Amino acid sequence: MDFRDAHNDVGALLPGKSTEHGASRRTALQAVLGLGLGYAAAAAPIMAQTAITTPGDGLEEGWVTIPSQGFDLPAYQARPKGKKHPPVVLVVQEIFGVHAYIQDVCRRLAKAGYLAIAPEFYARQGKASDYTEISKLQAELVSKVPDAQVLGDLDATLAWAAKAGGNTQKAAITGFCWGGRITWLYAASGKVKAGVAWYGRLEGQASAMTPTHPLALAGQLKAPVLGLYGGQDTGIPVASVAKMQEALAQGSAAAKKSEFVLFPDAPHAFHADYRASYREAAARDGWQRLLQWLQSHGV
Repeated sequence: MDFRDAHNDVGALLPGKSTEHGASRRTALQAVLGLGLGYAAAAAPIMAQTAITTPGDGLEEGWVTIPSQGFDLPAYQARPKGKKHPPVVLVVQEIFGVHAYIQDVCRRLAKAGYLAIAPEFYARQGKASDYTEISKLQAELVSKVPDAQVLGDLDATLAWAAKAGGNTQKAAITGFCWGGRITWLYAASGKVKAGVAWYGRLEGQASAMTPTHPLALAGQLKAPVLGLYGGQDTGIPVASVAKMQEALAQGSAAAKKSEFVLFPDAPHAFHADYRASYREAAARDGWQRLLQWLQSHGV
């Protein structure tokens, strides 16, 4: 069993020396981790000033149900009111599920003109918010979610979006940490035009649940991916990024068009504005690059 996604995220929750306010933030975050994971636990009062809340005015947003593989899959969606056939962006969560931060990412994309939708990929197995320890979350929930199930749910989400008026001929995917890895995998499906992977793991042990990893699929991409990574990410070394770049350069046309941006001073989860790992300059730069990437690839 590979616990690197959990290791990366707990490191971003409790960054210690890498955090500007070090001990005080670490202590505050440790104090609230027992209240449950996800947005509420990670967004200690000391972090409240950095958490972004995007208003829903001008948007249609909320929870929907998507039929997928014999299951009613909950998903959060946001889109601009009155816009016909908006392009679709699939949003893939961190290990903590579709909490307030991921919902806000959907609203930010909707404000930019997209139908953004984030499925609850763990829903069959349980709720991330029910767990108070990251090790148990990984062992009892995250590790029980097979890649095949997730990729099938993404297919079903696109089908739902098409029926709901979205333009799935102009579809893209973006994801964070756990979702960043999934973004690379789905870019090989041929069902999206572009992807943006935020600090997603690139290599690891193959298993029945995770039979392949982005590095192994790099040459087979059917959609170009923009990788946004932190130079100070202790869970994803720069050497891993270099391996992926080399594999992409020898791959398909879409692989060759893929790019990385490495933010030298940024840690893991630098876009997660509710955590101590947040780095405003890198997060804002990365977001603008995401929007430009989607537009430049026809989404």
